[in-house]
Amino acid sequence: MNAVLPPLLLLDRLLQDWLLEDIGRGDRTTQSLFSSQPPLGQSQWIVKEAGIIAGLPIAARVFQLLNPEMKFTALVAEGQWCERGQVVAELAGPLDCLLTGERVALNLAMRLSGIATLTNKYVMQIADLPTQLVDTRKTTPGLRILEKYATQVGGATNHRMGLDDGVMIKDNHIAAAGGIAAAIAQIRTRIPYPLTIEVETETLEQVQAALQQNADIIMLDNMSVDVMRHAVEMIRSTNNRIKIEASGNITLGTIRVVAETGVDYISSSAPITRSTWLDLSMKIGQ
Repeated sequence: MNAVLPPLLLLDRLLQDWLLEDIGRGDRTTQSLFSSQPPLGQSQWIVKEAGIIAGLPIAARVFQLLNPEMKFTALVAEGQWCERGQVVAELAGPLDCLLTGERVALNLAMRLSGIATLTNKYVMQIADLPTQLVDTRKTTPGLRILEKYATQVGGATNHRMGLDDGVMIKDNHIAAAGGIAAAIAQIRTRIPYPLTIEVETETLEQVQAALQQNADIIMLDNMSVDVMRHAVEMIRSTNNRIKIEASGNITLGTIRVVAETGVDYISSSAPITRSTWLDLSMKIGQ
């Protein structure tokens, strides 16, 4: 697993906002139970269904923001497959922090674990091939950096994080510019070094146009497998340094046959948009 956590400077701002959203003017239940000196307590996090765990360091930070004395001990590695009933973390500290931080921390870990679990299923379909699975910008607003972290935990590679990461000329850009050649010519004179230029193509004619303009990456979008295979042959025989990405209607049942066409990357939003949460629970010790 090569996933990289966001820096605390960014992560803490997100977590603080989400804690404030949940706590509001105060945790009425917890604050009514305890005095100004709440007792210490401990709890366990338990997996309620099998899957890959992601987000434990992020969950730990949630509790630490509430109280630096909170101790969060991960019992499994980030990205590890866990079975139903397995204890994945132990927590110890003031009971008010355990209870107040529970929902935000669990929500994040369940969401990210679900993404990592589904991502890994896609990755395993092509594990013996040189093709890499990459994610997309189809993410939940406000959660992109964490959802893309979760795809990394599951074994995928991040595509661009945002519009400033690279140039991707899509169908509407092509239509607005009046064609692939015009779009690339205009963009190339205005982008900073070393941004790459990727072009989305839907036909072999568009592939040829992208080749003539020396695009850095050519995306084969929603092509049949036969047309895609032909496109790969065209690109490889013309310029073997150009990277090739396939996209569109990628499923667990189709990803392998697409990878076998020889593309370098397969992009899919499914690991994020079609994943379900992995159920976790927190149990306070008696």
